[in-house]
Amino acid sequence: MINIWNTLLFHPLLNLLIGFTRLTGSLGWSIISLTLFLRLIMTPVILPSLRLGKKMQELAPELAKLKEKFKDDKAGLLTAQTALYKQHGASPASGCLPQVIQLLVLIALFNALNFVIKENGNLTSRLNPVLYNFNQVPQNFQPNGRFLYLDMAKPDVFRIPNIPIPLPGLFLLLSALTQFISSKMMAPEVAREKKIAAKTETSTDDAMVEVQQQMLYMFPLMTLLIGFQFPSGLVLYWLTFSFVSAIQQYYATGWGGLTPWIRKLGYG
Repeated sequence: MINIWNTLLFHPLLNLLIGFTRLTGSLGWSIISLTLFLRLIMTPVILPSLRLGKKMQELAPELAKLKEKFKDDKAGLLTAQTALYKQHGASPASGCLPQVIQLLVLIALFNALNFVIKENGNLTSRLNPVLYNFNQVPQNFQPNGRFLYLDMAKPDVFRIPNIPIPLPGLFLLLSALTQFISSKMMAPEVAREKKIAAKTETSTDDAMVEVQQQMLYMFPLMTLLIGFQFPSGLVLYWLTFSFVSAIQQYYATGWGGLTPWIRKLGYG
C-alpha cells in the first residue's frame, strides 16, 4: 500500500515541488505554482461537482414535492428521488470524489513539504534517491524557504509578549476567510434543503440539514485551528487552492449566499 501511495501521489508531488522550486528559486512561489498546476489538471474532476451543486439547487422544488407526496413512504421517496436524479443526470454521490481527491493531495503535499523542510542530514542525499533522473538536484541545492514574512517550515502565527497563546498570521486568516466565502457561496442549497426538511414530519432530514449548516462554518474554523500546527507552506497551498476554488465556484453558481452582502455593498 505504501508503494502505491508513493508511486501515485507522494513521489510525483515531491518531484513537481522540487521542479517548480528550481524554476522559481523560491519554495513559496513553487507551492503557488504547484497549486495552480494541480487545480488546472483537476478541473475536469472538480467542475462536474460544482455544476452538481447548481443542478441540486434547481431540483430543490421537485424534491420538496416528492417529500410532500411520499412523506409516509420512505422507500417510495428514495425510489422517486433516485429516478429524479437519474432523469436530470445528477448523482449526489459524485460530489464526494473531488473532496476525497483534494484530501489525498493535501496529505501527500504535506508529506512532500515535510520531507523538504525537515532538518535531517544533507538535503540532496535525501532528495535524489526519490527524485526522477531528470530532476536530480546538485550537492549545494538549498531551496529558499522564505516567502514575504513566512518561514515555510514554521506555522503562520505571531507571538506577542504577555499573551500566552499565539495569534494567527495574515495568510492563515486569509485561508480561513477564503474558505468561509466559498462556504457562503454554496449556502442557497442548504437554505432550500432547510425549507424542504421543515415540510416533513421525520427528524432525519432536519438532522442532515443541521449538519450541512454547521459544516459551512466548521471548515473555516478547522482551517484556522489546524493552521496553528501545520507549516506555513501548507497554509500557503490551502490559501491558493481555496482562492481558485472560490473563483470556479463563482463561475459555476454565482455569488450564492453572498448575494445579499454584495447588494449591500452596491455591486449587485
